Amino acid sequence: MKMVKSLLLGSAAGLVAVAGAQAADLPVKAKPVEYVKVCSLYGAGFWYVPGTDTCLKIGSFVRVQTSWNNTTSDVPNGMGGGGNNAVAGRETRTDTANFGFRVRSGVSVDLRTQTEYGTLRSYMDIGAQWSTDIGTADNNASVADTLWVDRGFIQFAGFTAGRIRSYFDINSFAPYAYSNNRTSGDTGALGIYGLAYTAQLGNGITASISFEDNGQASGGRGHFTLNMAMGELGLGSTAFDNKGQQAPDVVGALRIDQAWGYAQISAALHDASGGYYGGANSTLNGHPADKWGGAVSAGFTLNDILGFKGDQFGVQACYSVGAAGYCTRATGAWQRYSTGNNAGFGWVSDGVYDNNIPNVGAGQTNVELTTVWGINGFVQHLWSPKWRTSVYGGYIEVDYNSTATAIINSHLPGAAGTVVCGVPVGGAVIGPTIAAGGGGNACSPDFSWWQVGSRTQWNPHPDLDIGVDVLWTHLNTAYKGPATLAANGARPGGPYAIDDQDVLSVMFRIQRNFLP
Repeated sequence: MKMVKSLLLGSAAGLVAVAGAQAADLPVKAKPVEYVKVCSLYGAGFWYVPGTDTCLKIGSFVRVQTSWNNTTSDVPNGMGGGGNNAVAGRETRTDTANFGFRVRSGVSVDLRTQTEYGTLRSYMDIGAQWSTDIGTADNNASVADTLWVDRGFIQFAGFTAGRIRSYFDINSFAPYAYSNNRTSGDTGALGIYGLAYTAQLGNGITASISFEDNGQASGGRGHFTLNMAMGELGLGSTAFDNKGQQAPDVVGALRIDQAWGYAQISAALHDASGGYYGGANSTLNGHPADKWGGAVSAGFTLNDILGFKGDQFGVQACYSVGAAGYCTRATGAWQRYSTGNNAGFGWVSDGVYDNNIPNVGAGQTNVELTTVWGINGFVQHLWSPKWRTSVYGGYIEVDYNSTATAIINSHLPGAAGTVVCGVPVGGAVIGPTIAAGGGGNACSPDFSWWQVGSRTQWNPHPDLDIGVDVLWTHLNTAYKGPATLAANGARPGGPYAIDDQDVLSVMFRIQRNFLP
């Protein structure tokens, strides 16, 4: 009996020991899961990144659009787009597509953290697009697939650095129009490189100074100086001879933001220096003195106008000398043919210079700065929370002074020693290939244009836009009157009437937005 009792007690002790060992091997109890928390500091859509004090918002959009008489860059055919856009302006069966198609999608990432110096913010907006080729009948050419980055900046302690919207810009047409309006120099669509500081003066008033890209190929404001000895102007084409970028543009802005809306005045300095003298573009020829231009702008937007909740009204005016890109993004050549032998043209520049004016003995000239000015505006009315209509438009004028006009006209087609448009010709056809010497021609490269459009949009859901935009563009042509043109693609050379031109364009768009 004692033996049985000892055996039972020993077995029990062994079981307790084994159980204790197994309990010791069990994992430590997990900590409670830290769920994502809403960040209410910066508005809707932000949440705290787990384990940090940084707030994050991710947004996106998908856009599908079809256009008529518009290029895939949303610019009316032939109206200041340059490249294939100008080719489309020839309006022939082989050059011009009636319809264009584009699908674009984008993603934005907004990160913000509170510091002892204020909010530390980084923002990025990237995307991709597919669109049919422009300037080709029936859109049968290869498609254009593009990756883009229109924003990528850091903000801290009043400083902003990266790809931004220019601090010169005031009103944007993006909330009120689908078409790419050419009566504004706004950089919002593509962005621009800048380094800026903004001072908060109180009561919604801010003052900013910014150093911004004035390059041509990088999406900057553009540098558009013409060396007429190098044949810069042609039918639907423009080339430029610029000094390389030596310094950024300097931009200043004073702004007030209130419940009623906002108002701003802006100013900018812009390098408009040319390259070298002579058609050979050689250092042996010397170069014109450096030349700086500038621009000023003023504008405002009013909210809830006439007591209608959500309605808006805005106006902006711009004046530039040697800084065309601040008043308009239509810095390519204008070219529009219509029925019969009828066509209109225009060229935008920052300035004009020449090795010499042929047969005049003027010698090497300075850069003669071009004046570009304009005004634009919009009004939007909300019929209901789901329906809205806007009307928008503007006017731009390009003026060359008398010396610049003489330089350009001295290179018009003509026999050496003859007088064309009041200026002796040196025999080199390296200006606009427009023989404008006949009676009745205006003999002036000055031109202007205006645009008027309306967009109606339906929002069956707050995140879904469905709408139609109709735009009328009118070109007041350069060199108005009878002239002889060189052959131009399928368009034969010969006598033409250089006259004002019109184009009606339409765009249909569907866009799904998420936390824009």
